[in-house]
Amino acid sequence: MKKLIPSLFLFLVFLCACKKDKTSDTDYKNGTATKITAPIDTVNNHLSQQQPEFLKNGKKPSDLVPEGYEIQYDTEGDLNQDGWPDMALVIRKKEDTLARRKMLILLRNSDKTYRLDKISETAFPDEYNEAGYKMNDTEDISINKGELSINLYDIGPNGNLFSTFKYLNGDLILTYIETYNMGAGSHSALYYEPMKGKLIQETMNTMEEEMPSKSKTIHLKKERFLFEKTSPDKVIQKAYGFMHDE
Repeated sequence: MKKLIPSLFLFLVFLCACKKDKTSDTDYKNGTATKITAPIDTVNNHLSQQQPEFLKNGKKPSDLVPEGYEIQYDTEGDLNQDGWPDMALVIRKKEDTLARRKMLILLRNSDKTYRLDKISETAFPDEYNEAGYKMNDTEDISINKGELSINLYDIGPNGNLFSTFKYLNGDLILTYIETYNMGAGSHSALYYEPMKGKLIQETMNTMEEEMPSKSKTIHLKKERFLFEKTSPDKVIQKAYGFMHDE
């Protein structure tokens, strides 16, 4: 009988501990218990990274910029080809230069107000890397003849990256990417049309006096990349990988 008492005591301690852990996963609100499906640390982390609130309509573009953000770049042009000049904005956090930038597409209404149509966190790259250095020397955006162009310029091996988006059946689609890189002994360029699946690589040998060049074309799977979910840099890297495997 004496041997059973310590075992019974340990069992009761374990039962209480389990009950306490179960309670810690429960949120009491208005007298009712609601089960928390994610760990508390995960919930707190998610809340700390909540997206800003965006207005859907405004009299001017700045009305649609959320609190705590500022416009870094803007451009105007008839993007959806309805006869009204639209706006594209690149916005960034005022107090956090390392935060990911966002790109907004504002379509003009007939009453001269604007409506927020597209938001992307990937179409425009980060301004700085983790070490705090600028990723590109020069950046610009433009709208011309119904096309949105994002142009990134950098000296050296990182090179230039130009991408174009266009409205097709209500979606803003990546239609073209071009890169140009200058490396040791050669210059290279890529031209990619995702919806056609056409990828061209041109390489120039700068080690020879005549600087001969060669071109290679391959046909990939036709793809449709949405503005909201697309990083042109990642798209061209993936396409280049296919060419390298050829």
